[in-house]
Amino acid sequence: MRRWSAAASAVWRRRGRRQATGSIRRPDGSRIVTIDVDRLERRHGEPVHLVTRPVLLAALAGALPGPVLRLATPVADVPALVEAYDLVVGADGIGSVVRAALYGDRYPLRYAGTVAWRGVADIEVPVGGETWGRGRKFGLTPEGSGRTNWYAAVALPAGHPPPVDDRAELRRLFDDWHQPIPRLLDALTPDGILRHEVHDLTPLPCYVSSRVALLGDAAHAMTPDLGQGACQALIDAVALAGCLRDTTDVPGALRAYDRLRRRSTQRIAAAARWAARLSQARRLLPVRNAALRLALAAGPPA
Repeated sequence: MRRWSAAASAVWRRRGRRQATGSIRRPDGSRIVTIDVDRLERRHGEPVHLVTRPVLLAALAGALPGPVLRLATPVADVPALVEAYDLVVGADGIGSVVRAALYGDRYPLRYAGTVAWRGVADIEVPVGGETWGRGRKFGLTPEGSGRTNWYAAVALPAGHPPPVDDRAELRRLFDDWHQPIPRLLDALTPDGILRHEVHDLTPLPCYVSSRVALLGDAAHAMTPDLGQGACQALIDAVALAGCLRDTTDVPGALRAYDRLRRRSTQRIAAAARWAARLSQARRLLPVRNAALRLALAAGPPA
């Protein structure tokens, strides 16, 4: 595990991009608050590195021993897996089949009140950050080499009919916001835009059952507002491996994993849901902006 961690960390530092200090702005470009990433480095002793999903997945797959990865192989019979293996880990995302086998529909997904668009544009911007308006926001994360990750979120009721043309809808919503947002919208292609309703998961009473463990979004799917979904899944995996490393008591190790991870991840998920509501506020925007400054001054949830 230590050998895998060192190798993977080296890849991510080398191929990732160190996050620069950014800002949260109003649609006219004026600054609400500056995001001090140097403060995070002082607190944790390590700078923040931004790693694209393809790089992350390639590093994880490259660390696996031999041809153990099988793609496009859906799981339909979870009890049969539990019967056949010493340990079953459900890391199968927000629509987890493993979670459904444990809990049925008792802890459903919850609509977060937001529709989100996202993608990667062939345009380079000098610095990232978010812009918060009335019931909507737009975010930019530079990838380097002439590409930028972008996302937009709008507060809409559940079941709101999708637009006929996503690019035209994004222009209608954000074309009069500050640069480089209009310039990025000009660079979008219709096939490069993803749109989803945003959901999170009703908190579970436990992440484990006998020899089955839930991990990542299967256990604690959260809104993307703190950027912690994939990060917490990786921490889950390291914690689970640590609990299992020196014992043959799988159920006992899984109970230890649940104690380590459930409360902290559910606190972060609750904070993400609060951040989503804050960023999508339609009224009392000066109060919203003051609350944001206070929240960032207090630091991220533990």
